[in-house]
Amino acid sequence: MEPLKLVAVSAGLSQPSSTRLLADRLAEAARERLDDGSRTVEVRVVELRDLASDIAHNMLTGFPAPALREAVEAVTEADGLIAVTPVFTASYSGLFKSFFDVIDNTALAAKPVLVAATGGTPRHSLVLDHAMRPLFSYLRALVVPTGVYAASEDWGGTEGAAGGGAGEGLHARIDRAAGELALLVRGRGAGAGTDAVPGAGAGADAYDPDTVVPFEEQLAALRPTG
Repeated sequence: MEPLKLVAVSAGLSQPSSTRLLADRLAEAARERLDDGSRTVEVRVVELRDLASDIAHNMLTGFPAPALREAVEAVTEADGLIAVTPVFTASYSGLFKSFFDVIDNTALAAKPVLVAATGGTPRHSLVLDHAMRPLFSYLRALVVPTGVYAASEDWGGTEGAAGGGAGEGLHARIDRAAGELALLVRGRGAGAGTDAVPGAGAGADAYDPDTVVPFEEQLAALRPTG
């Protein structure tokens, strides 16, 4: 049986990076949940900072360089995806968005995705719901219920983000989100597909012009008859 493939995308720019650290923590937690002995689990982290030039060239020319092509294939062929971005101006970073712009907008349909972000203050935590969920919903991915946001204060101890300390609350969120991702990945691997999730995969493919009632008829049905 082929191994389960888990890919984490990190859009951190600095080195060391709290964004990469969060991606590693999430990937390890999800791997532990998935590694039940029935199938091996392969984990890969894609560092977007190393692909920044290739992403820009791809957007200009439409042709990916070999390293970018390999990263895109890893993401699109993954059984589960973890997407982590730093918060820039109350949203995901431009590098993060550009990477997913070069991926075909149907390639992530029905793929389990865990969204996560890092920032300096808890005030930016809404980025998970007002920016990241809409992005992956548009791409028709299956976004797990729990998103993980890590502010500077969430990294506990005196080590700080770069040192790897993490607060108890962040640990709990990571564990819960990883468990949810593992459940979706197992279901997908068992052949659940989009039929197992109500509304999954709905979109342009679900449009049937023969079943659409013309707008004029809908208005007419609302007019009083007496």
